[in-house]
Amino acid sequence: MTLQIQSIQFNAFQENTYIVWDQDKNCVIIDPGCYSRQEQKELLEFITKNKLNPLALLNTHAHIDHVLGNAFVKSSFDLDFYLHPHDLPTLKSVSSYSHLYGFDGYEISPEPTNLLENSQTLNFGSIEIKVYHTPGHSPGHVVFYFTEGEFIVNGDVLFRGSFGRVDLPGGDLETLKQSIFETMFKFSDDTIVYCGHGPETTIGREKQFNYIHQF
Repeated sequence: MTLQIQSIQFNAFQENTYIVWDQDKNCVIIDPGCYSRQEQKELLEFITKNKLNPLALLNTHAHIDHVLGNAFVKSSFDLDFYLHPHDLPTLKSVSSYSHLYGFDGYEISPEPTNLLENSQTLNFGSIEIKVYHTPGHSPGHVVFYFTEGEFIVNGDVLFRGSFGRVDLPGGDLETLKQSIFETMFKFSDDTIVYCGHGPETTIGREKQFNYIHQF
């Protein structure tokens, strides 16, 4: 039995939150965007219904739409929380602008208990994840490569036919292009890419059709 993955779309930004679990029901929660009570309930019910055992909270990066549920997940399951140190300022800034997007009830995210490093390997149950630092959309953006399933949860680096915006603080087009061409496109063509917004894609498809080639 290979790893299983489920996406749940949350908040006004239509952000994809991911849950990945192994045959023993151990799971990791990536980029919890659940903000409203109903969204929090939906996440909790999925985990309960499938009898999953959450072992870690992981953030690809710390933009508001990806961290709205950090405090809820951390307090609900008492998990270790992983984030790249270069995105600590991004995380801390969320409370200063959350009201501008209508998230007046934003519960401030806890600080990470573990800081991610490029090329490190994480193990949770039988889930093995390789971490790759992919800045450009944000300074501390990372992607998570799941070795058993040969898929990537890539946050906002690549989208199907497009790529993450670079006009937010810490964003940079040339840096993002480097992350895409020198890290993402080194994976095999049939590697599935699960995106922070929109449908999944493959490395092969994006090598051929992604809009990044026009820049």
